[in-house]
Amino acid sequence: MKRLTVALLALLTLAGCGAESKATAAETGVNTSAEQHRITTPKNAAAAALLPAKVRDRGTLVVGGGFGSGSVPLGFYADDNKTPIGLEVDIAYLVADALGLKPEIEVTSWENLFVGLDSGKYDAGFSNITVTEKRKQKYDFATYRKDDIAFEAKKGGSWRVTGGKDIAGKTIAVGSGTNQEKLLVDWNEANVKAGLPAATIKYFQKNTDTYLALSSGRIDAYFGPNPSIAYHVQTSGETETIGKFSGAGPSLQGLIAATTKKGDGLAKAYQAALNAAIADGSYAKVLARWNVSNEAVTTSELNPPGLPLTS
Repeated sequence: MKRLTVALLALLTLAGCGAESKATAAETGVNTSAEQHRITTPKNAAAAALLPAKVRDRGTLVVGGGFGSGSVPLGFYADDNKTPIGLEVDIAYLVADALGLKPEIEVTSWENLFVGLDSGKYDAGFSNITVTEKRKQKYDFATYRKDDIAFEAKKGGSWRVTGGKDIAGKTIAVGSGTNQEKLLVDWNEANVKAGLPAATIKYFQKNTDTYLALSSGRIDAYFGPNPSIAYHVQTSGETETIGKFSGAGPSLQGLIAATTKKGDGLAKAYQAALNAAIADGSYAKVLARWNVSNEAVTTSELNPPGLPLTS
């Protein structure tokens, strides 16, 4: 990822707290304004034809973004503190473009994102959602990115995480309801059976709280999405990645997907829209814009194998 100034980190921390002081795009080298000049893709008639009539006739794609107070660079607020921007938002815009729809991005908490999908409030979730076998019981998926997850710790230590045994006895922050949490729980169970101490799992509502706990030594590491951690490591200069894994465990490459309520007929339309964006190059431009080209996929898959029910 290209080098960004520490001013960007300050901007994003303040934005999460509703502060008025803002760094400018010129200072950070990244456009964090409400005027995003997003990459676009033309309407794809074949993909649009797959939409259920009620969505096509409505003309909008209601998207849930479960990044709450902000998860850079995946989803966060622009300088105006009200316009959602980021990688996941840009992908949602591409899909809406290809389907001939106007995107409506609604930012919510991670937990309420799935409540909204269940109730039909959201047509789709674009929020770094990993395909898992458990989630496939309730949701349909159209993949658009590889899922890598990582451990972040204070710079300069010797601790490295290469497997489950390396977390024994440590205190680790993780997002509630994420596949990272599931992997930690699974590793804890295996460690206890092997006579090793369990890791202590901590939860924070905001990324700023997580990083305050890390800098003060109240936690040993944060386990989260690789794009967010790589971005923070690069901008803060105070932390480092101490381990990286597939989000679906050691035997399967994890995949991030557009998520919708199972059986509502939308996933095939999303898959076709994503494949159209992949084919015309707009998808690659979006990933390059947020420095995650190494997580690109060559095709969108419908409900592929995901993180196992037991791992």
